[in-house]
Amino acid sequence: MAYKHIVVPSDGEKITCLQGEGCIPDNPIIAFIEGDGIGYDIMTASKRIWDAAVEKAYGGKRKIAWMEIYAGEKAASIYDGDYMPEETFDALREFMVGIKGPLTTPVGGGFRSLNVTLRQVLDLYACVRPVKWYPGVPSPMRHPELVDIVIFRENTEDVYAGIEYEAGTPENEKLARFLREELGAKFFEGSGLGIKPISAFATKRLMRATIRYALERGRKSISIMHKGNIQKYTEGAFRQWCYEVATEEFPEQTITEDELWEKYDGKLPEGKILVKDRIADITFQHMLLRPAEFDIIIAPNLNGDYLSDALAAQVGGVGIAPGANIGDDVMLFEATHGTAPKYTNLDKVNPGSLLFSGVMMLEFMGWWDAARLVKEAYIRTLEQKTVTYDFARQMEGAKTVKTSEFATAIIRNMDDLVAGIQADPKG
Repeated sequence: MAYKHIVVPSDGEKITCLQGEGCIPDNPIIAFIEGDGIGYDIMTASKRIWDAAVEKAYGGKRKIAWMEIYAGEKAASIYDGDYMPEETFDALREFMVGIKGPLTTPVGGGFRSLNVTLRQVLDLYACVRPVKWYPGVPSPMRHPELVDIVIFRENTEDVYAGIEYEAGTPENEKLARFLREELGAKFFEGSGLGIKPISAFATKRLMRATIRYALERGRKSISIMHKGNIQKYTEGAFRQWCYEVATEEFPEQTITEDELWEKYDGKLPEGKILVKDRIADITFQHMLLRPAEFDIIIAPNLNGDYLSDALAAQVGGVGIAPGANIGDDVMLFEATHGTAPKYTNLDKVNPGSLLFSGVMMLEFMGWWDAARLVKEAYIRTLEQKTVTYDFARQMEGAKTVKTSEFATAIIRNMDDLVAGIQADPKG
């Protein structure tokens, strides 16, 4: 496909599939969106780290061919005011894997959210958010090491579907009249109205993706988070449809909590994934008191949104929380925080969220050695108390460095790790 402003790297190969052998070439073309605000600083630093990890892990036999695509303010400056050009969608569909920095949604209409637009247009129905504490990261918890949870959040339905009607508009009045006169609904005059669609189709495909992830990664349980005790026909149905996928499509791989106690006295059989459900409000309490009881959580959009950020706060904040939006044909990894415009071009902020989103990307590509090298070098850098300002103000004796200097420190620690492995192959 010919592009107007996107330049396809001549030294890379196209990814042809997202699952199975032979999908990822040794020199894959990966699309990236720099992002607004702090996007340039964190993307530049993170790409240096990812490239170094790939080169060191595979001895130069693998290399990412980066292809810049555009969204947000940079796109508007190139595409005559268009914040989300159509060829960005085309490029992601063609090259299948991308990573993005934070984006600012333009004021004054056009888009409710650039991030939501990307998810909906590309049908990126699974928002995957791993939340894990790394040694040295400041945390408000006594035992942050107990947190190692992956959230699968449905991306396309629930309140994020955007079906709402402003109070006082003709559309609102028409819907209000129908609800009252035809269905007997009762609510205050002048209410804004929203519709919360949750379907069997969207719920079940998310549950399938969640179970496959659990099987691939050796996870032990999936908790269905819902408010089905009150919203019986949306979130209650979400719960039921999740169970149906587990029991009908994966009967050999999964076991419900009822079966666990009825047949196995509460002891999980080897090779089985436990599927259970928890009410949303109690889940938040358990996240603080008993986080080790959770492995993977699957949730409708709004519940998953709240929980992702709340849980991230327990391990250091959204500044280091990674994320990905995944569909059947496109994977888009992303920083989960905002653009922080007051720090634009100051070379100051923590690149952790974007950095670990790239680690997720490397793992999904099957490049486990490179992903592991980034994580281990990051931990070592924190142990040395070489950190950006956000961590430095929470750590005694820390050395505050710029974003670019933090990247350099991580890469230097990669060199030491690789040297140690070469000196002691069993180490």
